[in-house]
Amino acid sequence: MRIGGVTRDDVLTVAGAAVGSLALDWVLYERVLPFSGAFGFLLCWYLLFLAGYYLLGRLQWNPMMVRDRLVAVVAWSSGLLVVALTADQIGYVASRGWEAAQHLNFFTESMERTGPLDPLTSGGALNAIVGSLEQLGLASLFAVPLGIAAAVFMSEVGGRAARPVRTLVEAMTALPSIVAGLFVYGIVILTFGFEKSGFAASLALTVMMMPIVTRAAEVVIRLVPGTLREASYALGGSQWRTVWNVVLPTARPGLVTAVVLGMARGVGETSPVLLTSGFTPRFNASPFDAQQVSLPLYIWNYVKQPYDGMIARGFAAGLTLMAVVLILFVTARMLGGRRPGQLTRAQKRRINREARRQEAAALGGIARPYALHSQAKH
Repeated sequence: MRIGGVTRDDVLTVAGAAVGSLALDWVLYERVLPFSGAFGFLLCWYLLFLAGYYLLGRLQWNPMMVRDRLVAVVAWSSGLLVVALTADQIGYVASRGWEAAQHLNFFTESMERTGPLDPLTSGGALNAIVGSLEQLGLASLFAVPLGIAAAVFMSEVGGRAARPVRTLVEAMTALPSIVAGLFVYGIVILTFGFEKSGFAASLALTVMMMPIVTRAAEVVIRLVPGTLREASYALGGSQWRTVWNVVLPTARPGLVTAVVLGMARGVGETSPVLLTSGFTPRFNASPFDAQQVSLPLYIWNYVKQPYDGMIARGFAAGLTLMAVVLILFVTARMLGGRRPGQLTRAQKRRINREARRQEAAALGGIARPYALHSQAKH
């Protein structure tokens, strides 16, 4: 019997251990132990379940198989716990915000002419949605080239300066977001006299996103096989052409993931945006002019209000933010999920068209001499 396989005995053993440990947990937790609460009950049941599963496994399997299946049960239960907690969070936010999100005006109007007691059919989060997208776009425009360039420098160029740069990037990775906001607030707003705006918020988000992109991109670039670089150098390619034409295209799927990780970090930041962009209920499509609200700041401002309608709008904005992050990760999966060298459908169609064109040209070139020969005979 294969050690990693799932058999009927495995299913019955898990079910028996679960039912038996649940009954024993109820007796101990409700009648013997001086504890109460759902969390303690579930924790005690899980520990008893693992112990019961181990004992039942020893009755029918050898020790190696018991350890293998016990580790598999722990891994599966940990994964199910993560999925359950994520689903619980999404479900809670959706249940609190669906009342406002089901109205189309939530995505097409701002809160400029809406009061706290107005119905949910008035007002929305259009200003926050546009603000978040613009600020994230500007921050990505700054952070992505700088982050990938720093990763290329540390992994491909190296030298004495690579180590302090790597140390600085690692320190910035653990930088609290409020410090990034204070840095931009002190330098850009107080020192140079710029007003709070979406552009200032994008600079703060750049400080948060760049180390994430740099660290992830460096790891991906280091995974590129050294034989590809050696082949490029052997063909006479320079270091720059090797990086541009060999290393970066090979690492493209991982680089896309690195970019999306940085964007996912920046799109949910609240404290740096609070210090640099300000809050306004008006719709402002220009990130360079006046204050501009974003989705995290919109959520933070409305969920603490004492009005049910405002709280519902805040949770609806949270649901929208989750959808934005989901779209980012799905896009990264679609763009960067291919293996190095794997062609897209468009590339395959283009190659097939070129092959058919060359085949037709070759057949035409072969048929032409026969046609000329036939004409000469007649």
